[in-house]
Amino acid sequence: MAKRGVAPVLAAALVVTAFAATATSVRAIGVCYGVIGSGLPSKSDVVQLYKSNGIANMRFYFADQEVLNALRGSGISLALDVGNDKVGDLANDPAAAASWVKDNVQAYYPDVSIRYVVVGNEVDGAASVLQAMKNVHDALTSANLAGSIKVSTAVKMDAIINSSPPSNGAFKDPSVMSPIVQFLAGNGAPLLANVYPYFAYKDNQNIDLNYALFEPSSTTVGDPNGLTYTNLFDAMVDAVHAALDKVGGGGVDVVVSESGWPSADGRGATVDNARTYNQNLINHAGKGTPRKPGPMEVYVFAMFNEDNKDGDPTEKKFGLFNPDKTPVYPINFA
Repeated sequence: MAKRGVAPVLAAALVVTAFAATATSVRAIGVCYGVIGSGLPSKSDVVQLYKSNGIANMRFYFADQEVLNALRGSGISLALDVGNDKVGDLANDPAAAASWVKDNVQAYYPDVSIRYVVVGNEVDGAASVLQAMKNVHDALTSANLAGSIKVSTAVKMDAIINSSPPSNGAFKDPSVMSPIVQFLAGNGAPLLANVYPYFAYKDNQNIDLNYALFEPSSTTVGDPNGLTYTNLFDAMVDAVHAALDKVGGGGVDVVVSESGWPSADGRGATVDNARTYNQNLINHAGKGTPRKPGPMEVYVFAMFNEDNKDGDPTEKKFGLFNPDKTPVYPINFA
């Protein structure tokens, strides 16, 4: 997770995503597994921690043999990033993409239930991202895996402008995003979006805390299409759907690939607020948004506090668990 810049218009009305563990009403709920922390458990212990808490889906940010081996036979579905440092190589050389797929997908699938290959996490330079996506997709096709494993990319929310009301949502640079969206649409893949209500709240004094936390609030946002928004999460996600519609991607689903709330070291960053946000996300995730009702796919950030991260102190405090595997705060995942 990089520092989250939230566009001013976005901050006024939006939010993000969700988290929960296995629940029959939710299509897919996951937790992002970051490793920029000290004293973290072994990879195999972390996989067992996912299982013991009923967390059925994981996002991991680079191909790691230890993680992939620990996931064998676990039943946990994986969103596997190629790693931002690999995007250029995979874009420039189809053989490099084929080799990456052979070493990190074919060598483990289906023992490891790889759900997505994520090509780029908030990477600027869409031409290289799109070409890398195409090369990875072609490699998966050659391996007869493209029908099972989808290729996507994760964007940050400042790719959206004019997001209040949500139906006005549009991509800041449609010339960049439209080809990516057309690729996703043509291959039945979703767009991954990293969306943080916390940063919208932190950067805008006019956002009501309860509106950001899914708590009862006097704030509502009306939309010209007749929909009403009572929480920032729904407004943000539907702004992404509106942006997709405007570039011919109305059939492209949105997967919220990161979201969370820090438990310390920033405005509104308390243990109680972090617990409230994540628990309410769990409870809300199966409902969908006013524009797109129904189960959502969401990944909370993150499994552990990451004390070795750079940037704002809050970046280190998004974890659900301590290094000794005890919860930072109680959460009912079911």
